[in-house]
Amino acid sequence: MSKKKFYVVWQGRHPGIYDDWEVCKKEIMGVKGAKYKGFPDRESAENAFREGSEKYWGTDETVAPAINLSKVAEKPVSPAIAVDAACAGNPGKMEYQGVFVDFGVEPALKSDLFKSPVFPNGTNNIGEFLAIVHAVSLQKKHGWHYPVYSDSVNAQLWIKQKKCKTKLQRNAKNEALFDLVERAEKWLQENTIDVPILKWKTEIWGEIPADFGRK
Repeated sequence: MSKKKFYVVWQGRHPGIYDDWEVCKKEIMGVKGAKYKGFPDRESAENAFREGSEKYWGTDETVAPAINLSKVAEKPVSPAIAVDAACAGNPGKMEYQGVFVDFGVEPALKSDLFKSPVFPNGTNNIGEFLAIVHAVSLQKKHGWHYPVYSDSVNAQLWIKQKKCKTKLQRNAKNEALFDLVERAEKWLQENTIDVPILKWKTEIWGEIPADFGRK
């Protein structure tokens, strides 16, 4: 039986607190700049509604990709943070993002956490590496402890090695990107990662929830 959840709508057709996702969706779908988020109990929802959306991350909450967990023996850990990158060309225009995902409710929900600018002359592996570092450093900053899912084996290996081992050469087009890579490597050298970094099993669960949907 799925756990009951409460939804705060700070900006929508009728701001308030809702205990039914289908009702909540009607208050936010098609509303430009809608701000809303799910909470595990009414008290935390009431506090969040009173304090305002500025104090809460992941306000752009949507239904997560459908995964029928009843038919799989191995289930993803939930809640968690999922990351992914997209690159148009190799190298090409690259960007990455991270989302908070909760499969413990029905329907499953995801909330946007971060999204990078578009970097020219990058690669998908670099984006995956930076996305993981962004996710773990963000958690360190806020004191969160969620597992991080990535579908990139290379990026996870680079994280263990604390080095972005790309073969891409630094040039005038990707100077800003390589500056960011250097900062990410420095962060890894100076900090410990105290959350698990897990492989998203696409063959079982489908596309990772942070996927850009451009395939």
